[in-house]
Amino acid sequence: MHEQAQALNAFDLGAIVFVAAAVLGTFNHHVLKLPHVIGLTVMGAIASIGLLLANAFIPAVTLDDNVRALLEQMNFTETLLQGMLSFLLFAGALHVNLDDLKKDWFPVLMLSTVGVIISTVLIGVMMWAIGTALGASMAPIWYFVFGALISPTDPVSVLGVLREENVPGRLQAIVAGESLFNDGVGIVVFTILLGAALTGQDFSLLEGAHMFVVEAGGGILVGFIVGWLGYRAMRSMDDYALEVTISLAVVMGGYALCSAVHVSGPLAMAVAGLLIGNHGVTYAMSDTTRDYVIKFWELIDEMLNSALFLLIGLEMIVIVAGLQHAAFGLLAVPAVLLARALSVSLSTRAVPAAKPQAPGSWQVLVWGGLRGGISIALVLSLPVGPTRDLLLAATFAAVLFSVLVQRATLGRMIERRQEREEDPDDVPETLH
Repeated sequence: MHEQAQALNAFDLGAIVFVAAAVLGTFNHHVLKLPHVIGLTVMGAIASIGLLLANAFIPAVTLDDNVRALLEQMNFTETLLQGMLSFLLFAGALHVNLDDLKKDWFPVLMLSTVGVIISTVLIGVMMWAIGTALGASMAPIWYFVFGALISPTDPVSVLGVLREENVPGRLQAIVAGESLFNDGVGIVVFTILLGAALTGQDFSLLEGAHMFVVEAGGGILVGFIVGWLGYRAMRSMDDYALEVTISLAVVMGGYALCSAVHVSGPLAMAVAGLLIGNHGVTYAMSDTTRDYVIKFWELIDEMLNSALFLLIGLEMIVIVAGLQHAAFGLLAVPAVLLARALSVSLSTRAVPAAKPQAPGSWQVLVWGGLRGGISIALVLSLPVGPTRDLLLAATFAAVLFSVLVQRATLGRMIERRQEREEDPDDVPETLH
């Protein structure tokens, strides 16, 4: 079986993932009745744990090895960062209102840049203290590498909740805007710190800042150029099939170009999606074309979401079980939450103009700082060894808590806030 898994081609691997997502999604819909992505993540995790237990108690059962071989061949990091992410970010950005985003552009800028850097440092320091207390033999730089890979919020999870709830447009633009742009920033920061960790050289702030400006600025520029070209092409015609193809070309061609010139593809897709989703939808599309383009990308988003969260659950099979790993993972959850709260506060309140004006934004930004596939992809890209095993445990703990607890309760938290805002009598007595 192992040899057969190694012989599977890309189509076979994709077929396995989508058939599994369809079957488990149907089971969840009729039996578990959990929110779709939460249900797929739970069942993927249960399947992984079940395979590990079966192998532990029945050594002759080697299904876990077969599944692990399939996952290695799929290469989650490559699949997400060089494939799925470009589609997911573009699809998410299509639904962000640029006018609302312009009103709070400075808070979004601070959250997606300064906020990511502050979070990286805070998580690095806290995990360094936790690792030292647990006796982990890890160079200090690796704690900050973990801080960088876990700091970006996941636009896939965040945008999914925002679409389900009746969130005010301005607040939705802030949360969605930050999650779209901090992915690109977080990946750049991660790349810089990982380079320092692998080479063993001292981290150079000047060199890191230069790389950051080149990769982030280059990604934004490429995104604007390909998005504008796509917009102009769409405006010159009224052919929904061809215009859907043009939107695909913007995503696939733009992301491939970013990879070739070594600039940030995620930032490019966020910019291109904003441009097409606002100016393109308003000025370049007929009603028929607009309907086809939006529904096409909604379907792409839903299908890739299903595959992504199923794979997140299944990837638990690569975790090394141990008391130190479990403790490190469990303690990572409060550290990540605390760092999120502090980074949001510091990046939005240090400068008066950076404070979001939308009511309830602080609570939604903190609890809505969901982690997901990007963090998993980045940690799986680390060199195999004891350091990777510890960081894997911490990453999966933070991501699973984010998906199963934060995402599951975020919608209700937003509803409670809206109910309090709509009920003028629901205020503390001390305010009367």
